[in-house]
Amino acid sequence: TRGQLLNDDQYYKLIEENGDEFDARMGAEAIYELLRSINIPLEVKQIREDIGKVNSDTKIKKYSKRLKVLESLYDSGNRPEWMILTVLPVLPPELRPLVHLEGGRFATSDLNDLYRRVINRNNRLRRLLDLAAPDIIVRNEKRMLQEAVDALLDNGRRGRAITGTNKRPLKSLADMIKGKQGRFRQNLLGKRVDYSGRSVIVVGPTLRLHQCGLPKRMALELFKPFILSKLQKYGIANTIKAAKKMIERSAPEVWDILEEVIREHPVLLNRAPTLHRLGIQAFEPILIEGKAIQLHPLVCTAFNADFDGDQMAVHIPLSLEAQLEARALMMSSNNILSPANGEPIIVPTQDVILGLYYMTRERINARGEGMILANLDEVQRAYETGHLELQAKIKVRISEVEITPTGERNPPKTTIQDTTTGRALMWRIVPEGIPFQLINQNMTKKQVSNLVNTCYRKLGLKATAIFADQLMYLGFRQSTRAGISIGVNDMEIPETKVSILEKAEAEVQEIQQQYTSGILTDGERYNRVVDIWTRTGNNVAKAMMEKISKIELQDRHGQMIQQSSFNSIHMMADSGARGSAAQIRQLAGMRGLMAKPDGTIIETPITANFREGLNVNQYFISTHGARKGLADTALKTANSGYLTRRLVDVAQDMVVHELDCGTEDGLLITAIVEDDKIVEHLQDRILGRVAAATIYYPGTDDALCPAGTLLDETWANRIEQEGVDQVLVRSAITCNSRIGVCAKCYGRDLARGHLVNYGEAVGVIAAQSIGEPGTQLTMRTFHVGGAASRSAANDKIENKKTGTLKFHDIKTVQNTKGKLITVSRTGELIITDSIGRERERYKVPYGATLNYKDGDAIEAGKTIATWDPHTRPVIAEVAGILRFAEFVEGMSVQSQVDDLTGMSSLVVLDPKQRPAGGKDLRPTVKLETQTGEDINIPGTSVPAHYVLITKSVVNLTDGAKIQVGDIVARMPLETTKTRDITGGLPRVADLFEARKPKEPAILAEASGNISFGKETKGKQRLLITNSDGEIQEILIPKWRHVNLFDGDYVKKGEIISDGELNPSDVLRLKGISALSEYLIKEIQNVYRTQGVRINDKHIEVIIRQMLRKVEVDKPGDSKHLCGEQVERMAVLRENIEL
Repeated sequence: TRGQLLNDDQYYKLIEENGDEFDARMGAEAIYELLRSINIPLEVKQIREDIGKVNSDTKIKKYSKRLKVLESLYDSGNRPEWMILTVLPVLPPELRPLVHLEGGRFATSDLNDLYRRVINRNNRLRRLLDLAAPDIIVRNEKRMLQEAVDALLDNGRRGRAITGTNKRPLKSLADMIKGKQGRFRQNLLGKRVDYSGRSVIVVGPTLRLHQCGLPKRMALELFKPFILSKLQKYGIANTIKAAKKMIERSAPEVWDILEEVIREHPVLLNRAPTLHRLGIQAFEPILIEGKAIQLHPLVCTAFNADFDGDQMAVHIPLSLEAQLEARALMMSSNNILSPANGEPIIVPTQDVILGLYYMTRERINARGEGMILANLDEVQRAYETGHLELQAKIKVRISEVEITPTGERNPPKTTIQDTTTGRALMWRIVPEGIPFQLINQNMTKKQVSNLVNTCYRKLGLKATAIFADQLMYLGFRQSTRAGISIGVNDMEIPETKVSILEKAEAEVQEIQQQYTSGILTDGERYNRVVDIWTRTGNNVAKAMMEKISKIELQDRHGQMIQQSSFNSIHMMADSGARGSAAQIRQLAGMRGLMAKPDGTIIETPITANFREGLNVNQYFISTHGARKGLADTALKTANSGYLTRRLVDVAQDMVVHELDCGTEDGLLITAIVEDDKIVEHLQDRILGRVAAATIYYPGTDDALCPAGTLLDETWANRIEQEGVDQVLVRSAITCNSRIGVCAKCYGRDLARGHLVNYGEAVGVIAAQSIGEPGTQLTMRTFHVGGAASRSAANDKIENKKTGTLKFHDIKTVQNTKGKLITVSRTGELIITDSIGRERERYKVPYGATLNYKDGDAIEAGKTIATWDPHTRPVIAEVAGILRFAEFVEGMSVQSQVDDLTGMSSLVVLDPKQRPAGGKDLRPTVKLETQTGEDINIPGTSVPAHYVLITKSVVNLTDGAKIQVGDIVARMPLETTKTRDITGGLPRVADLFEARKPKEPAILAEASGNISFGKETKGKQRLLITNSDGEIQEILIPKWRHVNLFDGDYVKKGEIISDGELNPSDVLRLKGISALSEYLIKEIQNVYRTQGVRINDKHIEVIIRQMLRKVEVDKPGDSKHLCGEQVERMAVLRENIEL
C-alpha cells in the first residue's frame, strides 16, 4: 500500500516482482512526494465523515489531531510539502567568523564545521549519482547527508551529538537560540545597557527614604552627556571636545553643573537576583565622596540586601516619560506596602528595633521613678540633665489627636498617662492621629510593624515615609547610646541542666535494658529514645529561658518583684531584632538531636552547647546536618527560580481589562481554624475583596453590607465584630472576563491600598509574590515518626474557649452508659461564641466517646471527646447477637493469648500469610436476632455486617450479646504505613502542576450506600448504590485500607481510602470551589509553616490559569470535536453565539 514502510528484503522482493512500475524511496524525498499529493479540502471532508462513524477513543483522538493540523494548513493557505526544505539557507559569513590565531592556526565557529560536512556529503552524493554507483552506497550517503543536515539544525536531537576535535558537541543553530545562554535570554531579554554602573553598597543611615548616595566619579560618568550639553549651552565650553577636556580634568564648574543636572533626576537601583518588582526602585541621588553606593537601611528588606559585599547596579532613566514613571511608580517612598500581602515592607529591622525596644522597656528602681511631668519638653529636659533614666516609670501629660475614618480631625484630648521616659520621648516623633496605646508598650518588631501599618492606613503615604525615617534615626541613636553588646557570660546555662540530663540518661538505660531482654523491638526502642531526648531538650531550653529572661529584685517599696531581664541576648531575641529561642537554646541550653542528610534522626543527642564547646564526636555529628543544609540551599535557589519562571509563563496574560464582569459567583470565605486556634481571622481573609452577595446581620434579614462593596479595614472589622462566619467574595477564579480579569473580581491592589487599576499586570505580580519567598521554603520530605513530627499521640479534645458545642457531619449512637459514640469519619466538633461565630474546630475520629451533646453550653477547658489513639474500633450500631462468618482458625484467623491479662483473642491474618485455602476468606462479624435473622443498620436496608481488615483483633466469642455502642473489634493503627509528607518547595510545585500523587486518596464517585462485591486478584470491589438503585463500582487495591463498612452512607467526593488528594479528582467530583479551597489551603500551609504571608488572591490568579482549558464533551453544532481541548472562555463565547 501507499505510504507503507518496507525493510530491505521486502524492497528487493517487490522490485523483482514488479519492476519499474514500483517506486519506493528513502528519507525526506519520499515524504515530500507523499505530502505533495495530499488534497487538503478533500481530506478534511473525509475525516469529518469518518469521525462520526468510529467509536474507539484512540481513533477519535487520532482523527481529531489530524483534523486540527489539516484545518490549520487550510485556513492559513500553506501547503504541507512546504514543511520540507529542499534548499538549505546559509548563515551570512560575518555571523560565523573564521579568526586567524598566532602560530598559523584558525579559530572557527562551529557552524562552519557543520556546513562543511553538509557540503562535502552533498557533493559526494552528486558524484556517486553521476557515476551510477551501487544502490547500497548511494543509500548510505543519503543517510549521512540527512544526519549532517540534522546536526546543523539541532545537534544531538537524533542519535549521538556530532563532536569537534576536542570531544565537545558542536553548537548548532538551535543551540544558539535556546536556553539561558541562547539568543533570547542572553541577548534579547538580557542586554547590557548604556548609562549604567555598578558598585558595592554601604549603609547610609543619614539618608531620607527617597534618597541614595551616589559616588561623584560615578555620577560624572553616568550624566556625562547631560553635563556636556549644559557646558555648551552656558557657553562655558565652546566645542564638545573642549567640554570633554573640562570633564577629564574635573574643573570646578563641572561639579556645579553636575549638582544642577542631578537635582530632581531620579536614578534606578537594582540588586540581582530581582525576584519581585521591589528589586528595582528609584531614588534621588545625593553626591558623595568615596566609591561605594549608599543605600537607605529601610529598603534593604525589599532588595534582600545586606552590606557584606553586595553590589548594586545604577540605571539612569533618560527621557522625560521615564523620569516621570520612575518618580510616580518606582520611587522607594511610594512602595511602602509589599505587593505579596499588603503589609508594610519599609519596616525597621535589627539595630533600629533593638534601639526602640531598649528605649521603651521599663526598669524598676531606675533614677527618677515616680516623677510626674507636665509635658514632653519637661521630660526631654529632665532626661538630658540626668534626672531621669531612659527606662524610668513616670507619669506625663499626653495630648492625643483622633482622626476619624473619614479623615476629620477631632480636637486634642489631654490625659495623664503612666509611661516611661523612653516612651514619652518616642511619642515626640509620632505623627498626629495615632493613639498613644500603640507606643505605651515594649516596642518589639511586631509592634513597630503594626505602628507603621496603622500610620499608613490612617495618615497615608507621605506621613508614613516621614515617620519611618524618624523611627529609623531614633532607633539608631538609641541603639548606639544603649551600648548593648554580647559577652560569653550573657549565655547563662541553667543549674538544673545536669540533673535533667542525668534523669534522661537513666531513662534511656532502662529502655536499652528492655530492648536487650526482648520486650521492645528495635524500632520502638529508637522511637522512645528519640522521644526522651526531644523532651529533655525542651526541658533544658525551658529552664534556660526561665533563667535568661527573668530577674528578681526589690522595688522601692521593699517588695520582691520579677522583671524581664536586661540580658543582651534575651533582649535581641525578645525584640525580634536578631536570633530566636531556638538559637539561644543552642548557645546556652543543649544543641539537642541532629539529623542525618537523609532526614533520619541520630539518636545520640549533642548534650553540650556552644558556650561549653563541642567535643570531636559532637562536632562530627553537627557537620553532618550542616553540610546537607548548604547543599540544599544551592539546590533550592535553582528550583525556586524555575518555579517562578513557570508561574510567570502561565500567568503573564492576566491583566485587569475591565471594571466589572458582572458575575454573581464567588468563593465562600471562612476563618481558618485548626484545632484550638484561629490561624487566620475572617477579617484578614476578606480584607480588600469585593462582596459578591449582600451580607446580612447573623440570624436576621437586615442587610449589613451591600453586594459589590470593596471591603476595606472598616468594613472587614465591622463584619468580624457582628459575628458573620462566612462571606461570599468575588474571586479571580470565578471571574467572567473574556481576557484577563476584572477589577471587581480581583479587588484591592495590595501595594497601593485601593481598587486595582486598569492594565495592572496582576498575573506577573501573583507569580512573583508566590515565587519570591521560594528560597525560604524547605526542600525536604518529612518522614513521619522520629522527632521531625514527634508530638504525643492525641487522644482527646479539650476546648480552649467557653461557648456552644455544634456537631458537623457527626453520626452517633448512644451506648448503655448513656454516652454518645461517633460512628462517622469526617465529623467535626465546632465551638461557637455567644453570637454564633466559629471559634474552634476539631476533627473527631470514628469510635470517639462524646461527653456532651449537640447544642450544649461548655465552659473552657472541658474534655469533650476521648478515644484510644492506638487502635481503631468497630462500633455496633444496633443491639443483637454476634455471629462470626468465614472465621477459620489457622486459615483466616489465629487465636492469641495476652501474656498480661490471660485473655484470648482472635487476630485476622494477612492474606499473604494464609495457607492456600484461606486466601479468599473474608472474616466478617454479623449481628442477628435470637431467631438468626439479619438486623439492619438503622435508617437503611443494609444488614449490620462488618468486614474486618488484616490484623484486626476480636475479643468476643461467637454468640455473645451485643449492646448498641459496644466495641465489636479493634484494628491496630500501626498497620498504616508511615508515608512521607512532601514539604516545602516540591509540594508547592506539585500542587501548581496538579500532579497525581503516588498513592492518591480514593474518593466516592457518587453518593449512596456502600457494599463490598466479589474480590478479584489483588483488588477489592466496592459498590455504591444511590437512591435510584444505580450501582457504581470502584476497584481498590487490597493493601489500601478502606475507612468504611458495609451499609455506610457516603457523599460524592468523600474519602474512602486515605492518601493525598488528587486535584483532578477533587475537581471532577466536587467542583471548582472545592478544588480552589483545597489548593489554597495546602499551598498556604507550606508558606505558613515558614512564616511567609501571601495573600490568597495571588494563588487564585494562578488557579484561574490552571483551569483555563476545558475538554469538549458534546460538540453540538460547533466545529469542535469531542475530546478536543479548548480555552474555557472560547467555549463560553461560542455557546453565547450558538
